[in-house]
Amino acid sequence: MSSQDPRVGDRFRRFLGRLHATDRPAGRAGPGPDAPHPFEGDRAVGRRPGSAAPGERRRRGGGEQLNVPPAEFTSYYGRPVLKPPVWKWDIAAYLFTGGLAAGSSLLAAGGQLTGRPALRRAGRLTSLAAVSASAYFLVNDLGRPDRFHHMLRVAKLTSPMSVGTWILTVFGPAAGVAAVAEAAPWLPERGVLGLGRRLLPPVGQAAGLVAAATAPALATYTGVLLAGTAVPSWHEAYPELPMIFAGSALASGAGVGLLAAPGDQAGPARRMAVAGAALELWGSHRVEHRLGLLSEPYRTGTPGRLLRAGRALTAAGVAGALVGRRSRVLAGLSGAALLAASVATRFGIFHGGVASARDPKYTVVPQRERIRRREAERPAVEG
Repeated sequence: MSSQDPRVGDRFRRFLGRLHATDRPAGRAGPGPDAPHPFEGDRAVGRRPGSAAPGERRRRGGGEQLNVPPAEFTSYYGRPVLKPPVWKWDIAAYLFTGGLAAGSSLLAAGGQLTGRPALRRAGRLTSLAAVSASAYFLVNDLGRPDRFHHMLRVAKLTSPMSVGTWILTVFGPAAGVAAVAEAAPWLPERGVLGLGRRLLPPVGQAAGLVAAATAPALATYTGVLLAGTAVPSWHEAYPELPMIFAGSALASGAGVGLLAAPGDQAGPARRMAVAGAALELWGSHRVEHRLGLLSEPYRTGTPGRLLRAGRALTAAGVAGALVGRRSRVLAGLSGAALLAASVATRFGIFHGGVASARDPKYTVVPQRERIRRREAERPAVEG
């Protein structure tokens, strides 16, 4: 139907008439369906079009009352305000295994430098297993193995993903060589394999130190990677996430040492457990209380339960490590608790960020608060 059809104009005028009638004070008769256009009535009595007659405005707090309540912004044309991360559980597992590889390599280096072979062996073998699992989880998320190779074509210092790819590329072979060196005593003493028996230990020591030097970057770059996204509860926690992941890596490496090494060699593991627990617990407390509204996803639902479980397991693991110095069973239970705590913490942080991306209020409300703060500061600056 054409917009010039007179029936369209009649229907619109009747609609505006009914709308105008509902805005009149109680007890006052409104115009009928065939009443003139309200704007035309304004022109007839000399009022500005769209203005209300004196006494027809209802005030609240000195301003006009809106006919339509303020909108609750929950989507953009039916789409989410922020697209949630497409990462699945394998990336959360990648966060854990990467930290475990880093912590285990530091444990192995400590065992190597202090003459504790059981601690060194456990750390090296666990580091290789964990970094291999990390590579699998990462490639599984990328979808095709060649995508990992493609990321090596460039080195971009401003990209946490690019830097992390190169860290993993350096750390993986070093951890592998160090772990292979543990097989040297099993080789024959003569022949070509005998040469390998003599060369592997010093090469393994050098590779172990290279892996340990790269381990802090491997343990923390994932925290920088999460904080660099637009996910509200990750982005706002940029000071704490690397600290939490570093503490979690140390605690998980300590758990390996408590599980695998005898009590007389587990001294470095106990010290790692205390240091890692301190960093992890302090960082977790900060993200649950410093971020205001954006701390809420870390305290409620599945993320809240996981982080609370992680704190409890970390405290129990450290207490058991300190008390059970002479008990092999208690030390093993403490190590298992520290490993479970690291899993719970990493998955809790992961799910907390995903939850903040799915609920629009965690994006819109902080933006509005920042706008109000800037508007409040502007007159003071201009004055």
